[in-house]
Formats: sequence, C-alpha cells, structure tokens
Amino acid sequence: MTNRLADLPSLYLRKHAENPIDWWPWCDEALERASQDDKPIFLSIGYSSCHWCTVMEGEAFSDGAIAAYMNANFIPIKVDREERPDIDSIYMQALQMLTGQGGWPLNVVLHPETRVPFYGGTYFPVEPKYGRAGFLQVLTALRQFYDSDKSRLAEITEAVMGNLHQAAQIPGTEGLLSAELLYGGLATNAKILLPSGQGTCFPMIPYATAVLGGRRFDLELDITHICGQRGRDLALGGIYDHVGGGFHRYTVDPNWTVPHFEKMLYDNGMIVEYLANLWASGQKEPAFERAIALTHTWLKREMTAPEGYFYAAQDADSFVTPNDAEPEEGAFYAWPYSVLESTLGAEQLQALTDAFTVTPPGNFEGQNVLQRQHLGPLAEEAEAALDQLFTLRYGTPAGDLATFPPATTSQAAKTEIWPGRIPPVTDTKLIVAWNSLMISGLAKAAIAFQNPDYLTTAAIAADYIRQHQWVGSQLYRLGYDGTPQVLAQAEDYALLIKAFLDLHQAGLALAESAPEPDWLAIAISTQQEFDQRLWSADPGGYLSAVADEALLVQERPYQDSATPAANGIAVENLMRLTLLTDDLDDLDRAQRTLQAFGTVMDQLPRACPSLLHGLNWFLYGTVVNATPAVIAELATEYWPTTVFAVADALPAGAVGMVCRGTQCLAVAKSIEQLRQQLSG
Repeated sequence: MTNRLADLPSLYLRKHAENPIDWWPWCDEALERASQDDKPIFLSIGYSSCHWCTVMEGEAFSDGAIAAYMNANFIPIKVDREERPDIDSIYMQALQMLTGQGGWPLNVVLHPETRVPFYGGTYFPVEPKYGRAGFLQVLTALRQFYDSDKSRLAEITEAVMGNLHQAAQIPGTEGLLSAELLYGGLATNAKILLPSGQGTCFPMIPYATAVLGGRRFDLELDITHICGQRGRDLALGGIYDHVGGGFHRYTVDPNWTVPHFEKMLYDNGMIVEYLANLWASGQKEPAFERAIALTHTWLKREMTAPEGYFYAAQDADSFVTPNDAEPEEGAFYAWPYSVLESTLGAEQLQALTDAFTVTPPGNFEGQNVLQRQHLGPLAEEAEAALDQLFTLRYGTPAGDLATFPPATTSQAAKTEIWPGRIPPVTDTKLIVAWNSLMISGLAKAAIAFQNPDYLTTAAIAADYIRQHQWVGSQLYRLGYDGTPQVLAQAEDYALLIKAFLDLHQAGLALAESAPEPDWLAIAISTQQEFDQRLWSADPGGYLSAVADEALLVQERPYQDSATPAANGIAVENLMRLTLLTDDLDDLDRAQRTLQAFGTVMDQLPRACPSLLHGLNWFLYGTVVNATPAVIAELATEYWPTTVFAVADALPAGAVGMVCRGTQCLAVAKSIEQLRQQLSG
C-alpha cells in the first residue's frame, strides 16, 4: 500500500511512498487540513542521497506503531530540499534557533495555524539510543504539550517567528564598500581554511574561492599555501574517488581520509573550477590535472543524461548483494585488503601500497579507502593497479566503458544484473543551479588546460537548459525526464548566468572550438528575467524565490553553505556584465546589493565569502580588450576579477588595453605589459 508520494517525480519523496505514514507533499490542501483538524504539522525535509535520511526512512518512518500515532495526531508533510530550497532554508534557520544545530533529515513540528515550528531535531531512532529519546516517545510528548500548554506554545512560536523576521531584515549600510572591509573579511575567511585537527572536513569552496581571489592583499598569511593545501587535500584525500573519479561530499575525520560517500553534482562542479583556478594561478600539481580529467570521465560515464544535462547525485549507500535488506555506506568504494591481495599482483599491490594508504586492517570498518600519500604523477604500476580495481568495481575495463547506466531506484539496483559491484542509486533529476556549477567548472578547466572536450561537455548541458528549462518566459528549476518543474529560485538564476558568462569567456579562450550560441547575449537576457522576477529594490538584493504566502518570511539569501549564496554570485555577474556591456544599471544593482549586506560583511564575514568575492569584483573588476591571440594566452592565467573582450580596434602595434572601473590604462604594446598592468 502506497501513500500520496508514490506518483511524485522526486526520488526522495518516492523513497517514502511505501511508509505506513500518511505523508502529504507540501501543498495548500495539507496546510489547510492541519488547520481544520487542529493537528500539528510534522514537517520532514531531506534529500535522496542523504545517509541518515535513508536510515530514518527504513527505521522510524517504517514502524507501524509510530505511523499509527503520527497519522492520528499530526499532519505529516515531506519536502525534498533539492526541490524547495526556500522552504528548507527557513526551517533550517528555525531548527538552529530551537536546538543550536542543524542537519538532515530536518524534522520540525509546526503550529497548524501559523506554520511556525515549536520543536525540531534531525535523526530520531525508533528506540532510545545515541543519547536520543525514542521517536514515539518524542511524538507523544509533543502532542501532549500542544494540547495542554498553549501559553508556553505561544511563547516559543512568537520567539521563533520574531527571530526569523529579524534575520530576514538585514540592516543595510552606506559607504562601507571599501578595501578595508574586503581585507578584513578575507583575512577572517583565510583562517577558516586553516587545518583544525579535529572534526569533519568539508570542501568549503566558497571560502577558498574568495581567499584565492584576494591574492592582491597581504593577509598576514601564506594565501598561496593555504589555498594550495585545500586543493591538495581534495585531490589527494579519500574524499576523492581515485578509482572512478568524482568527489564525495566530505570526510568524517580531520585528515581527509574517510568520506561520507555520496557524490553531489554541486561539489564536483565547484571543486573542478577551484582546482582549475589553482592550476591557472601557477600551482601546476599533476594531481589537480588527474582529478579534473577523471572527474570529467566519471561525469560523462555516470552522471550525464543522453540529452546532455547532468544528474544530481549518487547515494552514499549501496547493496553488497541483491538479497540485502538495507544498503551499506561506502560498499561501492571501499576495498578489503584480502580483495586487493587476490585482485592485484605482488608488484601492483606494492605500487598501490607505496602510493596510497593501504593496510591489512584498513582505515574504514576493516576496509581501505584510498588516500594518496605523495604529490606528483602516479607511478605506472599504481595506475595499472587502479585500472584493475576499476574493472573489479564496474565489471568492465575503464577503456571499454564509455557509459554506465544509472540505478534509478533501490529496487532497480537489487534486481538488475551488474557485471561488477552493485552501484549506488543515482538521482537523475536535473537541477539548474547544480548543472550551472558543473558547467562553470568545466568551462574554467577548458581554459586552464586548453581542453575543448571539457568545453563541449559544458556547452551541450547549457544548451539543453536553454532549450528545455524555460516555459514561455519563465525559467524552471528542475527537470524530470524532460518535464520542467518548480519555478526557478535565485540560486538557479545567479549560477546559470555565471555559467553562461563562463562559457562566453571560454569561447574566447578556445576560439577555434566554440562557434556556439551567443552566450553573452543569453546571459544578458537571463539577467533581465532575474531582475524582473526576484530583484528587491528596497533595500536591494535578490529574493530567494517568488512570493509564497505559505512561507513564513521572504529571504534574500546571503549566507554561503554547501553552495554559494545567490546574492554573492549575482554581484559577480552584474560586475562582469557591466565590464562587458557598459550597462550602468547592472553596476547600480551590484552596488545596491552590496550596500544591502554591508553590515553582514562587516560583522559576520565568515557567513558570506561569496559576497566578499563580489565586493572584490566591485572594487577591482577589470576588462581586457585585446586581440583574440592575446586573449587565448592571457586567459589561461589566473586573473580573479577580470573579463576579456575582443577589441574592436586598436592602434598600430598595440595588443590590448586594460580598463578598471571607469579608468583605462595606456594601450599595451606587448602581452608582458598587459600582465604588468593586470598585476598592478
């Protein structure tokens, strides 16, 4: 017997379709039913590749006694955070206010009239364990509290609502957009990238990007080393899949060894762009080049739809055998030492052990997660060993496996015949924002490595979005099997515009391989739509989504999380468009956006590295008008706040001209002179 989620396109929601809980999707009917029946709303938010979401689905949400109590006393609503990041953001803030921490699954209990939460948590076990109460015990206490203590209930919901309104009303400022403000913010964010020696390790690419872009400042830290170390940790660590390519979400240890094994498209797009920028900046570490190349291969093999767009994510968990009741985390990726011994010859095993952390006891539940021990190129024998492991995992040698069809559900993973290991489930939906991050990453890598294949992959995905994700004049966030769903949000617009601009710049740098659509014109028209639909003239900045009366507040996203905040990316886009088109309306919006968040940048710089990167563009944005040959050479180098344009006409003997803001420097007679001007 299935519930209301069975026919919905979201893989995450469908995973809960056979729960005995009478789940509703987020909709007016569910919200009205809660009010009519005077039942608190149990709102549960997660995503398909979330490990603990999967655990809770198989435990608490599948328990008959819990479901019976939930159905009788609550209105249960399920939300896919990847479909509705606006809902997720509001209730994540509320959860942090209530508990001091956040995470997924995000479970909050809402007042049925106001939809304001009065209790929240993440994972709840069926029985008391991990220092947490049993879920049925929690639900019973919450319903009793709702029925018996209305005065305390009102106090909690009023306090939460007040805090949400206060958080949404960000104080703007005038006159703070200075180099000193940028310097202080970048210095703070550089320290965040320093090793802590404890806890988990996340990529934190928005921070690393902002700091790398601030090389002009003496931050009293070795920025080149700090940013390079982040790249080395990513490219050498267990967070990277050295066998098949692609980056996992984060590591659970401080040494970048054991990952949380899901692979998210957004992480991979941002990391590819960051490693390409490191390479362009002069840090030409072979591990960076290998990581990007193999990630592109993984993307083409496993994460690209036949139509050319990119899938969203792969689960952390997979089945070891078709008879398993539940999947195991990391089963597709980790290696028992006995398997390594039986698969590899003595020389290959020794080469693998020399290059990677490989031991008989292993480093992850008796198995080995591969982490490189040294920089530089891998030895041939080590590469040969990895090829053997690839064949064992996939059942086919890497050179013979151009595409690997996804397992789209757990049932498909268990019932299809796989030549190697059973793969994790892949969420095959298109998310515009995440595709855009990958497009940008590939475009930057195409420039840095002069690789037209990267640009081709990126351009095909962008062209699919251009042709299929608009319905009339409206961009849509998601695509399910070719069908657009859910209106685009601020992050979709901002990141897609950035992707179009990155493709435009890559086309100039690889002119012979890019007689493609006019990406600059497409970026301009998309920016106009973004301005029309989500620009907030008072006080400035972009709203997260089109107004929805069911939501408690309208947010203007400025805080970076796993992905960069829309308003920070929007400022960068507006400055790039200003430099390329001389449209002063774009410059005005960039300034007003930064002023709207000036107090945040001053007082909470660690919350908004992308805004600081946008401020860097505002203060130091530069355009180089030059000949195509000069652009092709200079673009391969890292100029963090610079765009290139083909000069209409230059004096005899000139190769280009540098303009920063409203000031143009003397016409340059050589590339070296241009470099000196850009470095000034």
